[in-house]
Amino acid sequence: MKRPFLPQEHPMLRQHAAAVTEFDTPELHDLVQDMFDTQYAGNGVGLAAPQIGVPLRVIVFAYVGGERAPDAPAIPPTVLINPEIRPESERVEEDWEGCFSVPGQRGQVPRWQAIRYRAQDIQGRLIEGRAEGFHARIIQHEVDHLNGTLFIDRLQPGTDDTPPSEPAAD
Repeated sequence: MKRPFLPQEHPMLRQHAAAVTEFDTPELHDLVQDMFDTQYAGNGVGLAAPQIGVPLRVIVFAYVGGERAPDAPAIPPTVLINPEIRPESERVEEDWEGCFSVPGQRGQVPRWQAIRYRAQDIQGRLIEGRAEGFHARIIQHEVDHLNGTLFIDRLQPGTDDTPPSEPAAD
């Protein structure tokens, strides 16, 4: 079921989301399905639970390819619960980002080019992995939401916020 997005002014988007402590529950499965439904309906590539009013550390993402990041490989539908990330190196790249919770605004956001992540799946099992490029950018954007940070908080002073023709959200 598609859910509405919270606007950037909503206080939940500025709070640290709570860790998930109960796994493989009907409620968690429903939340994850609703998150994917909402992400796909909005033509986005990722979504964090707080964006739809659920203050839990859950993110989803998927990318089938396209003009948004033409050189990026497809990313299968992925659920990360209680994710932790760390840079794999100090290399940072800037690229365009947008957000469901900040409609109509885009900006060049600096992000680590490659990261390592550790999280749990919907059953509570440990997941560890590496992501780079667009994939790493998506994860960092969504984890920011879990920590009360919006992409607009990361814009550099004087950044050109003229959006390219292809809209992007989360």
